[in-house]
Amino acid sequence: MGNRLRKTVRQIRRDAGLYIILAVPVAWYLIFKYVPMYGLQIAFKKFNPTLGIIGSPWAGTTYFKQFFNSYYFADILWNTVSLSVFTMLIGFPAPILLALLINEIKNTRFKKAVQNITYMPNFLSVVVIVSMLSLFSNRDYGLFNRITSVFGREAVDFMSKPGYFQPLYVFSNVWQYMGFNAIIYIAALAGVDAELYEAASIDGASRMQKILHISIPSIMDTILILFIMRIGSIMTVGFEKVYLMQNNVTISASEVISTFIYKNGIQKGQFSYSTAVGMFNSVINFVLLAGANFVSKKTAKTSLW
Repeated sequence: MGNRLRKTVRQIRRDAGLYIILAVPVAWYLIFKYVPMYGLQIAFKKFNPTLGIIGSPWAGTTYFKQFFNSYYFADILWNTVSLSVFTMLIGFPAPILLALLINEIKNTRFKKAVQNITYMPNFLSVVVIVSMLSLFSNRDYGLFNRITSVFGREAVDFMSKPGYFQPLYVFSNVWQYMGFNAIIYIAALAGVDAELYEAASIDGASRMQKILHISIPSIMDTILILFIMRIGSIMTVGFEKVYLMQNNVTISASEVISTFIYKNGIQKGQFSYSTAVGMFNSVINFVLLAGANFVSKKTAKTSLW
């Protein structure tokens, strides 16, 4: 036991620099991710700031029942799930297709130009994106109405129509993050052995056959890992963009769990209630993540753990 301890101490001293570097992200996670979990108990308490977390009386599952029995529970849950699933159905395969297309470009300059053009929207802030949507949706001079007028459609204010909220959110989201999300797939494709493509060319394989039988199978593990992670956040819809796009007219289609928590927790001061809603959201995400990981591990032999 003594020899093992001395050996461990020598290893730590030898790699002290690496342990110091590792200590920074570990400390960040402990301070900002794990320590705040202590406050989750207020979801089961009638929290009073003057009494503190420990001094506040227990309320059991009162706030969970309040949320589940509320008239708006089904609408908020549906808005959150449908918006996230809609985004995933379009936004998840889009970067994969973009990466495959970029990988097929032989001209280096053109390839870099396409990468830069598709990557640049990622640097735009959410406020700028929503402002652009507002301008494009304008009833009088907006780009969207200019396009629809060509087909004889009447001008409408897209941002004030509940039916257009999800399409505007999803497609602007895909446009903004598609290039950035494609980077990891492009990197994975760069690691594919070039001899596989050469052998396929000798056998007379077309470009599409190379993509189907070489490129996609080669990055399938990467696709599955990212898909599992995406499933694990299916109940998480970006708060900032939804909140900025939201208005009194579209509230029926745009109120999601994240905006609901903000309005009740920050604006109304209902800390226990909003914490209970947030915990419900996190538990569902965890169950989906564990389930997707289990299925992937059993079927494709690829998993996060």
